[in-house]
Amino acid sequence: MTQTALDQLKKLTTIVADSSDLTAIEKFRPLDATTNPSLITAAASQPESRELIEEAYEQALSEGYTSDLLVERTIDILTVKLGVEILKLIDGRVSTEVDAALSYDTEATVAKAKELLALYKDYGVDQNRILIKIASTWDGIQAARQLEAEGIHCNLTLLFGLHQAQACADAGVTLISPFVGRILDWFKKAENVDHYPVDKDPGVLSVKQIYHFYKQHQIKTEIMGASFRSVEQVLGLAGCDLLTVSPNLLAELETDDREVQAQLSPEHAQAHVQHFVEVLNHDTFKTQLENDLMAFQLLQGGIDGFIKARQQLNSLLRQSFGLDAEIQD
Repeated sequence: MTQTALDQLKKLTTIVADSSDLTAIEKFRPLDATTNPSLITAAASQPESRELIEEAYEQALSEGYTSDLLVERTIDILTVKLGVEILKLIDGRVSTEVDAALSYDTEATVAKAKELLALYKDYGVDQNRILIKIASTWDGIQAARQLEAEGIHCNLTLLFGLHQAQACADAGVTLISPFVGRILDWFKKAENVDHYPVDKDPGVLSVKQIYHFYKQHQIKTEIMGASFRSVEQVLGLAGCDLLTVSPNLLAELETDDREVQAQLSPEHAQAHVQHFVEVLNHDTFKTQLENDLMAFQLLQGGIDGFIKARQQLNSLLRQSFGLDAEIQD
C-alpha cells in the first residue's frame, strides 16, 4: 500500500498540530500541539467550548477576581483548560503562550509563565509536558533564559531571523518556532512577486539557514518550522526537528501520495557554509534586528496581532457573561 506524504513525513520529522481544534487533533494524532491567542480565540468561538468557558469563568470568580482582572484571569484559565484537553489527546507537549502584551517585560513574562504552570499543576499536568511560548524579543528571550535555568521549558515564537535564533540558543531555550509563511508573505509584497519555487522560498531558506547553523554548532535547541502556506513549504523542510502544521494542510498531506525525501539532516548541514558567530548582547541584538527590516516588521506585527486576538477574546467573554456594562474599555 502506498504511503501518504503525511506518513512519510512523520518518519523524518516530528509533526505538531498548529491548532486548538480538539476534533482535528484527535483525527491527526500529532505527537505535540501548539496554540496561540488567535487559535484560542477561534476555539472559544465554537459551541463545544462553551462548557470550558463557563468553568474558567466560575473558577476566576471563585478566586475573587473582579472587573478587568476577572476577564484576564478567565482567559488564562481557559487557555490552560484547552491545553489540558489537548494533552488528553496527544502523547507529547503542548505550547501555551504568555500574553503578548508582556513581550517587552522580562519580569512580567516570567511571572505569567509561572502562573500558567501553577494552573497546569492544579490540573495534575507535569510541567515537562508544557512549553511556555514567548515572543522572540530580547526581553522575551531573557525571560526564557531565566525560566530554562529553573527547568521550565520554553518555545520562542515569532522568530524571523538568524540573530533571534542565535540569541535563543545562547539562552538555552528548548525550542524555537521560525515562521515560514509570514516571511514568504513579506517578500512577496516587498518584491511584488506572486510565487517563489520552494527552493527559492525565502521562508523555507530562512529555516534551512537556522537549521544548518544549529547543527554545525551542535546547538541542542529544537527547531520547529511554523506558519506554513502550502504543503510544498512543509515538504521543503522535511527532516527539520519538528514542523507545526494546520489541520487543512495535514488533510492535504494525508491525501497526497508523492514521494517525500529529507531536505534537512545534521550530516548535510556540515557541508554548508559556516556562519560567523557574533557575541550578542542587548545592543548588538537590537542593531541586527533593526537592520533586518523583514524581521523587525514581522516581529512587531506578530506581537500586535496576538494582542489584538486576546482583546477579541476579552470582548467575546465580556459579552458572553454580560460584563460590558461593568467593564469599560
